[in-house]
Amino acid sequence: MKYSVSITIDKPVDEVIALFDNVDNMKKWMEGLESIEHISGTPGEVGAKSRMEFKMGKREIEMIETITAKNLPEEFTTTYEAKGVFNIVKNSFEPLPDNKTKYSTEQEFQFKGFMKLIGLLMPGAFKKQSMKYLKDFKTFVESQ
Repeated sequence: MKYSVSITIDKPVDEVIALFDNVDNMKKWMEGLESIEHISGTPGEVGAKSRMEFKMGKREIEMIETITAKNLPEEFTTTYEAKGVFNIVKNSFEPLPDNKTKYSTEQEFQFKGFMKLIGLLMPGAFKKQSMKYLKDFKTFVESQ
């Protein structure tokens, strides 16, 4: 499953990138993120891996994030591996007039086992969650 979502943030691209590229900010806008632990590579750089633990309702989800490309503001691509799900996320930031920034993500999900059924039956839930993270990031950035 592939889709894209985007949002306009009322801050200049340099400020948006500075806040996005700081791992300490993730808990401030990524609802459900309980912890993030660096496990290998140079933090924040291509090849770095981190263990992320989320609590979504009663479910606890552990995933491994790997940075696969970093050329900000044009591209910051990561993969997320969790039980039954492999997700590739390409983030990009485009300067807009009036000190605004367009934040876009391209998402690709690959499912295995039971998660194939979830992906088939509820594709809108994934897009909705992605858009929620963009809106929450926008709110976080604009409040700084």
